Formats: sequence, structure tokens, C-alpha cells
Amino acid sequence: MTDARLSLWELAALALALAADVFTVSLGVGTSGHARTVRPALRLAFHFGLFQGLMTVLGWGAGYGLARLISTIDHWVALGLLTIVGVRLIRASLRPRARPFTSDPTRGAIMVLLSVATSLDAFGVGLSLEILQTGVAASAALIGGVSFAMGLAGLGLGGRLSERFGQRLGAVGGIVLIAIGVRVVVTHLG
Repeated sequence: MTDARLSLWELAALALALAADVFTVSLGVGTSGHARTVRPALRLAFHFGLFQGLMTVLGWGAGYGLARLISTIDHWVALGLLTIVGVRLIRASLRPRARPFTSDPTRGAIMVLLSVATSLDAFGVGLSLEILQTGVAASAALIGGVSFAMGLAGLGLGGRLSERFGQRLGAVGGIVLIAIGVRVVVTHLG
């Protein structure tokens, strides 16, 4: 039997792939203007990284039965959550003084909603790590760390783009979030 464990480079590529959604969602939130200071940006990026790491560990420990059950709906859940946030961003960008979120997306329920939506794929990755007999602790830490960094980068870039191009950029962020949700569904169904 050959060794199927993932190399560090493969794990890093996997972490970057998982963090792509985090980056894009962070970019959208960054355009809303809620994460302009360090504290809210760190809070949201931390939760993105935390949820990515935890979902990896949960997937690793879940086993085949639960993974099959969740995999039948996870893509629809991600689409629904990302669409809700995306529509809010689009609506707010079309109204001159509207804000996409009545509450701060770097706190509370919206933060958890975004964290869950971006981390559902990490559950399946965790299951794969178990199948490949790859250690979960270091893998989850790497995935969480990369997601944290990509979240900060997306928030920063979104804020800069919003300052330069104005509130209408929120519509682009909303469309991108919905497109990510659609991509997740198409990938799972195709």
C-alpha cells in the first residue's frame, strides 16, 4: 500500500483553495465599510479562520455516514446564506444612504452566518484528511491560519476599493457572493 498522505505543499494549496471563498466574502464585507478599523477586521478574520479549522476537525471526526448526510444539503445551505448577504449588499448599494447590514457583520449572527457559509467545504476536506490518514491538528491549523490571513487581505482590499469607487462597489461584492453560492451548487451537482 502506498502512502497517500498529503505533503505540506498539497496542504498549503488546499488551504488556499478553501480560503478563496473567505477572501471573496471578506472583500464584499470590506466594501460595506464595517471593518475599517483593526478590531472588527481581526474579529471577522479570526472567526473565518476558526470556523475553517473547526469544520476541518469536525469533518475529520465525523465519519462517512454524517458526511454523506451533510453533503446532500451543504451546497444549498451555502447558496442560501451567501445569497442573503449578497442581496443585502446589492440593495444597500442601490440606495444612496442605505447600509447593507442593519447590524455590524463583524459581530453576532451575521458574522456566524458568514463564517458557516465559507467553511462548509472544510468539513468535506476534514473527512478527506481522515481517509488519507493525514494529521488533522496541523492541517486544521494551517487551513485556519491561511483563512485568517486571506480574510484580513480581503477586508483591507474591499475597504480600499470602497473608498476609491464608492458605495456602488457593494453591488459588485453582493453579486460575487451570490456567484460563489451558485458555483458551490453547480460544483456539487456537476
